[in-house]
Amino acid sequence: MRLFGTDGVRGQAGSVLTASLAMRLAQAAGVYFKKQARTRRILVGKDTRRSGYMIENAIVSGLTSVGYDVIQIGPMPTPAIAFLTENMRCDAGIMISASHNPYDDNGIKFFDKHGDKLSKEVEQEIEAIYFDDSKVEEACVIGKNIGQAKRIDDVIGRYIIQLKNSFPTELTLQDMRIVLDTANGAGYKVGPTVLEELGAEVIVLHDKPDGFNINEGCGALHTKELCAAVKKYRADLGIALDGDADRVVIVDENGEVVDGDQLLGALGLYLHHNNRLKGDGIVATVMSNQALEDALAQDGLKLYRSDVGDKNVLDIMNKHGMNFGGEQSGHIIIHDYAKTGDGLVSALQVLALIISRKASASAVLRPFTLYPQELVNINIKHKKPLEEIEGLEKILETLEEEHIRHLIRYSGTENKLRILLEAKDEKKINSAMKMIVDFLSTKLNA
Repeated sequence: MRLFGTDGVRGQAGSVLTASLAMRLAQAAGVYFKKQARTRRILVGKDTRRSGYMIENAIVSGLTSVGYDVIQIGPMPTPAIAFLTENMRCDAGIMISASHNPYDDNGIKFFDKHGDKLSKEVEQEIEAIYFDDSKVEEACVIGKNIGQAKRIDDVIGRYIIQLKNSFPTELTLQDMRIVLDTANGAGYKVGPTVLEELGAEVIVLHDKPDGFNINEGCGALHTKELCAAVKKYRADLGIALDGDADRVVIVDENGEVVDGDQLLGALGLYLHHNNRLKGDGIVATVMSNQALEDALAQDGLKLYRSDVGDKNVLDIMNKHGMNFGGEQSGHIIIHDYAKTGDGLVSALQVLALIISRKASASAVLRPFTLYPQELVNINIKHKKPLEEIEGLEKILETLEEEHIRHLIRYSGTENKLRILLEAKDEKKINSAMKMIVDFLSTKLNA
């Protein structure tokens, strides 16, 4: 049995992700981190899901049972956990969140002492400990060796300072009107505070979490209300976060969503033109539009492609000494200011670009025209290996003959198959997509 997916451990809270699993996983992680412990402290944060209480208490029980002290900081964005783990000299950090998933899912993400996500090799080692009864039993302590837990409510100030430090000191958000949708999630306090302290007038949507409304019809996945609000209030920009605030979607002053690849291109070129881009290009994933690659090439920059997942983006960035990359879904990593995708850091860089160019969002955030592309997610019953699906190879050969770029992959967190098609002729995409969706839906839902 595999515990870790593409981004930590995730599943329906109470059935897949149970209290007993969370406690045992915390014990296993504690055993692993104790081998190189410095402070015997681990930081634990969460988003606003009701199930976070259950999972948090289980994690605290697991960590203290193997001798770790725990610092609980309550609802905070995932990138804040990455930052604070290193800033507070903890041996590790744990974030309880299922990101953009519905409220009834939850997840557990780990960060090492440097605030970096764990490698696959480390995750596998923690999994091995999880399934080793003797190792876990031997690690449990008694008496004065049992750990303690304490809750700290004022660390939000450290993260706010870090965010403000990412914004150029010579610029201000004075005279900017911004609509911010916090998705009833982990950024509902820190997001408005940072923008207001930098001088903006902020209209906030969906900042009243009740444990069940996280991501519900709002945030980065559901921007209809945000788009309407930007037009209604004549705002300069709309910003949507997801449930754990590591993702951002930008809406321009016309109430139109800026494509994620165009956003990556605009920010990458902005950093390059200001001599702040390290390496010879940027990193995006196999999902990104070919037009992004072509636009970067005109400025002498290269697009490196990784597998889907911000951890994979970061691996390529580190390998080539680069400081900027991301996914078209809104996970953007600006490594000078954040260890992982950070929706607020990214939003502040977008604002700095707009202000420094003295132009509207619509004018500066679309530096190239996208090639026609269509992404369809289909619900499936079985994740059968794609190479074992009879007839699929012939279909893909036909697509290539028609010059249609294709990417077909399973979601790492849900029972879904993602199908991406791209070509310069949109009519070709439409007919090809209908054909392949019908074919795969039949094969994987029989």
